[in-house]
Amino acid sequence: MPTGPRALTSPVATLVPPVVGLLGNVGPAWDHRVVSSTSAPDPRLRDLARLRRVRDRIDREYAKPLDVEALARDVHMSAGHLSRQFRLAYGESPYGYLMTRRIERAMALLRRGDLSVTEVCFEVGCQSLGTFSTRFTELVGVPPSVYRREAADATLGMPSCVAKQVTRPIRNREAQVTE
Repeated sequence: MPTGPRALTSPVATLVPPVVGLLGNVGPAWDHRVVSSTSAPDPRLRDLARLRRVRDRIDREYAKPLDVEALARDVHMSAGHLSRQFRLAYGESPYGYLMTRRIERAMALLRRGDLSVTEVCFEVGCQSLGTFSTRFTELVGVPPSVYRREAADATLGMPSCVAKQVTRPIRNREAQVTE
């Protein structure tokens, strides 16, 4: 009888080809179940990876029509579970995060000054000028038309990378209170 590490692998090696031959038609799904059952990742880590994918998709596709149900479906979660977990991880709902992204982009477009408020609204993916204006005012503290007038003067001569940081909206409805 052989000794050493090969002694343990040789009987297994002779059994593996017939077993693989029998299970060969099962395909990659079988392999995935075996791997996931032997090394099951922590469900919280799996959810965090899914949440990152949702956040990254929102960052990339903010101008497209996105809804929580479609985002949840893409990461194999229910809309309610996605919303709860997203809020726990990032401090706001997926819809709130999407609107914040849209408002940040709108701020940059309004600073440029070559588009009207309505054009900016549709450019960033909002369907309603009223909703856009309300959300913009909540996050930035002034209506988009006022911001457009004031931002052009305030950021004149300022590099765009600095202007973006200086004019970034405050999240979670924490607009500065003016007394």
